Amino acid sequence: MDRNLFENVQPFLAVAEHLSFTHAAAILGVTPTAISQAIRNLEQRHGVLLFQRTTRRVSLTEAGEHLYQALRQSAEEVQNAFAGLHDFSTRPTGTLRLTFTPLVMDMLIEPILPTFTKACPDVKLELSVSEGIVDIIADNFDAGIRLGAAIEKDMIAVKLSPELSWAVYGSPAYFQDHPRPQKPEDLLDHHAIHYRFVKSGMLHHWQFTRDKRDFTVAIPGAMTVNDRRSMLALAKRGLGLAYMSHAETHDAVLQGQLEPVLGKFITPEPGLYLYFPERSQSQPKLRAFIDIAVKYCNSPAFTGRFHE
Repeated sequence: MDRNLFENVQPFLAVAEHLSFTHAAAILGVTPTAISQAIRNLEQRHGVLLFQRTTRRVSLTEAGEHLYQALRQSAEEVQNAFAGLHDFSTRPTGTLRLTFTPLVMDMLIEPILPTFTKACPDVKLELSVSEGIVDIIADNFDAGIRLGAAIEKDMIAVKLSPELSWAVYGSPAYFQDHPRPQKPEDLLDHHAIHYRFVKSGMLHHWQFTRDKRDFTVAIPGAMTVNDRRSMLALAKRGLGLAYMSHAETHDAVLQGQLEPVLGKFITPEPGLYLYFPERSQSQPKLRAFIDIAVKYCNSPAFTGRFHE
């Protein structure tokens, strides 16, 4: 596009609307001489006469009238387009794109969606549910929700949950056939359901702490999955032990489907955080979501999932 295409259009529209160089100059805050020069430049650039001028009167030529009618409609559309930006800065509107894990979908997003959609009817939601780490800037997300340890340092992070406590979980049926491990080394005589990270392809190591020393135990495993919901389901069926957080297993423990062991040997991790780039924090749609999410995350229905 010609970068000089819109040069002198505003002075032309002002003179054409009021048929007065003096009035146009007053509206635009410049001198009548500046307006005259702008019109002269526009006429010379396009090789047509746009105004007829006498000492008493200013009128549009046929070419000037044609240009005015065409530009006036376009100018109104441009003005309306900029006026529409006001909504984006003052009330929740537009599309809110979020990324989070299946666990977050189950225990946070689903419960608050009715409240959010009622409070923000003009916001469309695009929700990406993924186990893997996501670059929210490169992938054009407004915000993400992940464990604190996985968040880049240049993001603004809002804490949503307490620390995440972990344990090794097995079903009552599994523990009927296998002795309960009393220490991490006992796991060498058990069967593990391993988890493989989606993005890196690495196995999740079962890490423990004793006497302020961290160590891992390589547990034999007949199964490996890259989906934590599947790992939970397999553990409930008694097919092996799973290394999982209390938040993931809360319902299964309450229902007697899983039992925790070795939790005292596992150091809690930073909890869940909602994170976003600094440029996003002024968006009303995101501020509204944060307010609703934080309110729910302070309720017993949410915080209770993080404790045995």
